[in-house]
Amino acid sequence: MLLGLGQAANANDALAELGKDTANWVMQTGDYANTRYSPLKNINKENVGDMQVAWSFSTGVLRGHEGGPLIIGDTMYVHTPFPNIVYALDLKEDGAIKWKYEPRQDASVIPVMCCDTVNRGVAYAPADGDQPAKIILHQADTTVVALNAETGEQIWSVKNGDAAKGETGTAAPVVINDKVFIGISGGEFGVRGSLTAYNLSDGSQAWRAYSTGPDAEMLFDPEKTMELGKPVGADSSLNSWEGDQWQIGGGTTWGWFAYDPELNLIYYGSGNPSTWNPSQRPGDNKWSMAIFARDADTGMAKWVYQMTPHDEWDFDGVNEMILADIPVDGQERKALVHFDRNGFAYTMDRETGELLVAKKYDPVVNWATEVVMDKNSDQYGRPQVVDQYSTEFNGEDVNTTGICPAALGTKDQQPAAFSPDTGLFYVPTNHVCMDYEPFRVAYTAGQPYVGATLSMYPAPNSHGGMGNFIAWDAGTGEIKWSLPEKFSVWSGALATAGNVVFYGTLEGYLKAVDANTGEELYKFKTPSGIIGNVTTYEHDGQQYIAVLSGIGGWAGIGLAAGLTDANDGLGAVGGYAALSRYTALGGQLTVFTVPDQTAANN
Repeated sequence: MLLGLGQAANANDALAELGKDTANWVMQTGDYANTRYSPLKNINKENVGDMQVAWSFSTGVLRGHEGGPLIIGDTMYVHTPFPNIVYALDLKEDGAIKWKYEPRQDASVIPVMCCDTVNRGVAYAPADGDQPAKIILHQADTTVVALNAETGEQIWSVKNGDAAKGETGTAAPVVINDKVFIGISGGEFGVRGSLTAYNLSDGSQAWRAYSTGPDAEMLFDPEKTMELGKPVGADSSLNSWEGDQWQIGGGTTWGWFAYDPELNLIYYGSGNPSTWNPSQRPGDNKWSMAIFARDADTGMAKWVYQMTPHDEWDFDGVNEMILADIPVDGQERKALVHFDRNGFAYTMDRETGELLVAKKYDPVVNWATEVVMDKNSDQYGRPQVVDQYSTEFNGEDVNTTGICPAALGTKDQQPAAFSPDTGLFYVPTNHVCMDYEPFRVAYTAGQPYVGATLSMYPAPNSHGGMGNFIAWDAGTGEIKWSLPEKFSVWSGALATAGNVVFYGTLEGYLKAVDANTGEELYKFKTPSGIIGNVTTYEHDGQQYIAVLSGIGGWAGIGLAAGLTDANDGLGAVGGYAALSRYTALGGQLTVFTVPDQTAANN
């Protein structure tokens, strides 16, 4: 099993070398493989029940706190939602502030941020020659800044987009070799998605690859870029849009990025096509809702796969790609595992893009019956849509009811974890359905380009909650165990060598469960709902667990933005109205430990 592909990086990749020290947490998803796994085991299933708060820190900012801290040596780097403050905290003094960076941003960006003012975290780049170590921040207004990791002073700054057009920044950067990779948000404003590589030394642009449009602008080779084993052919995107709709076609890139250093491929997903009214954009709308595998040096696409052609439900494909070597049909495969918003979990060969497994990871998913796996079928790799839940089949100004999952998906961006010890993936999920009524909408730059009214509610005839935390076998496509939750599980998971898996809940609980059985071992209610990602590190021989609290994000947008109309927040306000009984706004980092960890060393 793969512990983390970052460890296989070439000798000059200092970030991967730092990641080998398990005391650190050097990138948002733990490693280049996005496993969110730590070999630390001083906190384990035998003693986690004794865990208690070690210290805490108020971020001074309200609204939704996604992502998590980075830990390098004696320093923890903590970020906030807008205005995107960055703190460097001294671990030798229980989080005393070493430095604070607060960018000056125009507050006019807030109304064009789709689903709260979230930010998913900063990236770290080690020192290189005369270049100091850097913290990379991707601001809401799309400004990318490199800060001196020791002092907080700005080294360089570059603009990645234009907020006046609805382009915003919410995704965490990732540093790979001598570049930093940045996505773009704004699919609800007709933004054309892209991934951009900037040179780490000075912020100059190395390359940019768009999700839609001409081959040259997408960095596609019609004969060498493959989909399911066949060349995509010339103008694969242009042929799937009507006229020049691709220019406002969405496919934004606000999720996570994985990297395989042996293949030198970067993997990521693209979001919904614009508008949400499918009748206005006939065709497959490529390459929205797709997985891309690109050469990290040049950006050229090696392979691509579209999960939801001609999306009709806002099932963005931006969720993380987890890279792991796992058995599939009795054969060890270099796999890529992706839990899509559309409710299907995909296991693919990360080198070739071959589709190995595509199964529903919530049994209530009903918009499609299956993904066709017969390579000889003209439907190979395509979901089979059920007319009853097709918003295009039912037509404009018709309310299609009972669609499962809702637009926020069976899982949104909250990242899953993989344990090489159990071979299982641990997935925070949403158990939510919706009604969806599309209507005609005109495009105006900088204005919402949605074209649908939604309402959300718990999946009927179920456990009554809106979420589950599941263990998934990606080789067979099976749920091994499932824990029901009152609300969607919107935090990122963490798996450890202590056979413990951690996650947070929207009510604010940090929970620890047995990695093999799902048995609850510990819970503690933090001051606000948790939509951040659980992190672990070691300092002075002691293991710690850290998590950001701060209700918000799409599920908590009603609380975060003070919205009360049930249809606000693209339907989430009504679906999560009861959440206000259990938590309130407040940004806080809480750090936990087990006081006596000696038993773990036996």
